[in-house]
Amino acid sequence: MDLLFVVTIGIAFVLLCIFFYYVPFLLWISAKVSGVNISLIQLFLMRIRKVPPGVITRAMIEAHKAGLKTLTRDELEAHYLAGGHVERVVHALVSASKANIDLSFQMATAIDLAGRDVFQAVQMSVNPKVIDTPPVAAVAKDGIQLIAKARVTVRANIKQLVGGAGEETILARVGEGIVSSIGSSESHKSVLENPDSISKLVLRKGLDAGTAFEILSIDIADIDIGKNIGAVLQMDQAQADKNIAQAKAEERRAMAVATEQEMKAKAQEARAKVIEAEAEIPKAMAEAFRSGNLGIMDYYRMKNIEADTSMRDAISKPTGNQSKPIDK
Repeated sequence: MDLLFVVTIGIAFVLLCIFFYYVPFLLWISAKVSGVNISLIQLFLMRIRKVPPGVITRAMIEAHKAGLKTLTRDELEAHYLAGGHVERVVHALVSASKANIDLSFQMATAIDLAGRDVFQAVQMSVNPKVIDTPPVAAVAKDGIQLIAKARVTVRANIKQLVGGAGEETILARVGEGIVSSIGSSESHKSVLENPDSISKLVLRKGLDAGTAFEILSIDIADIDIGKNIGAVLQMDQAQADKNIAQAKAEERRAMAVATEQEMKAKAQEARAKVIEAEAEIPKAMAEAFRSGNLGIMDYYRMKNIEADTSMRDAISKPTGNQSKPIDK
């Protein structure tokens, strides 16, 4: 008997838990006390549709207490079933209403479904965000490199959040504007003296067009002097000219060596021809002796002339063995 009673109590408890799960009576009481018109049947049907009644009910209570009377249960359920964040959207609508920002439910849900944090966007519209740019290196016309850092103050543009570019685009455009401003300066000294000229020039370009932000100000936080790029380029050019000149000189030297080798080869060829011609002289003299065109006396006179010529050549050439005068 006791076992049957315990089993009955257990079954009744389980059935009661299932009933209160599908029919959230306490949640209905909370909605009624807060002034939200929602029935138990609607809460039960939310369970059937796999929509958490607690999320929808709390969102409706928050919207009702904030004065958003036009927000309906069907809109919240549809947004949840579409994969949106109901609580985040309601927080954004309440914040926008308190800050007098024109934000409709359709716009808020579109921003949320686009993957952006609509509540954070509303907060950024009230409290602008400061973005620090990475160091941007640029070269002035005098060849001096400057490294600048800027702080960009932006405010969210609610109307451009869907389809608008993000922070990366803002940083890229600001960096491009800084490079352009420094590059158009005649001297790096003028940039150091008036750094606000950079921010004024960049602001005039309308860099926030097509982005989800509105640029309020661009402040140059720091400017450092980098390398003398002009001098480095001149040194590189001089080194390149030097290498070209050395290559041309090496080419001329190689051509001179080749010409010298060619001349030596021609000289050797000429000497070979002379030796060959000299080898023919004895044959010609023998033939002259046989034919009677050359006599013995003619041969001796020719030898005497050769000897005399050799002696004169030897006397005319200076020698290193000349005797030094004897000191007396």
